[in-house]
Amino acid sequence: MSVNLPSHYVQQYATNIQLLLQQKGSRLSGAVTMGSHVGKQASPVDQIGSVEMIAPAGRFSPMGRVDAAVDRRWVFPSDYELPQLIDSFDKLRLLTDPQSSYVQNAVYAAGRKRDALIIAAINGTAKTGESGGTSVSLPAAQKVAVGFGAASDVGLTVAKLREAKKKLMAADVDLENDPMFCAINATAHDNLLAEAQVISTDFNDKPVLVEGRIMRFLGINFIHTELLESSSGDTLVPVWVKSGVYLGSWNEMGTDISKRNDLSGLPWQAVVSMTAGATRLEEEKVVQIACNV
Repeated sequence: MSVNLPSHYVQQYATNIQLLLQQKGSRLSGAVTMGSHVGKQASPVDQIGSVEMIAPAGRFSPMGRVDAAVDRRWVFPSDYELPQLIDSFDKLRLLTDPQSSYVQNAVYAAGRKRDALIIAAINGTAKTGESGGTSVSLPAAQKVAVGFGAASDVGLTVAKLREAKKKLMAADVDLENDPMFCAINATAHDNLLAEAQVISTDFNDKPVLVEGRIMRFLGINFIHTELLESSSGDTLVPVWVKSGVYLGSWNEMGTDISKRNDLSGLPWQAVVSMTAGATRLEEEKVVQIACNV
């Protein structure tokens, strides 16, 4: 064997595999209602509307009848997968086994997909009816305009958060037992840092900031994500309560690692797959804030 044989292959590769900057998994799953299902679609809840007492028509008169409005909310699954090939030749030249890191990277992607499904469900069209044939959009009454409380279009402000909470309270949402959440990106978070009512202890019994991050204000729990949707150039910041949004799982995230004997070099294939879907459960439990960010 030649002494010039490249015995320093490891010098061509990092001895530790570093995953590039990314949101590592789901951040919103714990802020919604979750369940498991089978079949082509599922109904997480049957909805019964409120009823009101009525006065009797008269003594010994026929008794009337009150019928509560009923509805059924549906969630539909979608399939997702992420296959990655790992060259066996490269694998032999690494000091560390890349398979676990490749799979972990894919699991992070699966978590982000769950968050994207949740955000899309909050802003999108929900399916109701006996078999899910009726589409329900988020009504204008559940939206806060981009210029609310200001002379021009603005980013996220205390006034907008107050309006969102006001809408939830006006709908009789049980805020004492149903926690509120708000998903914000870095720019929306920075907008709030400019609000004296948020950062000053003169307006709060205890500090709102935790190591420079806004974690809770006005009873709203903030979750940072850069996956927010936009419309007409405005970022849509959602505010919701846990019982108002649903994430259904048909197949928990599964991983499979196998050797591809049909490909040159006999590479390893790492596949992460999942089947999931999300929906709004009640429009009155969700508020959409348009922000110029």
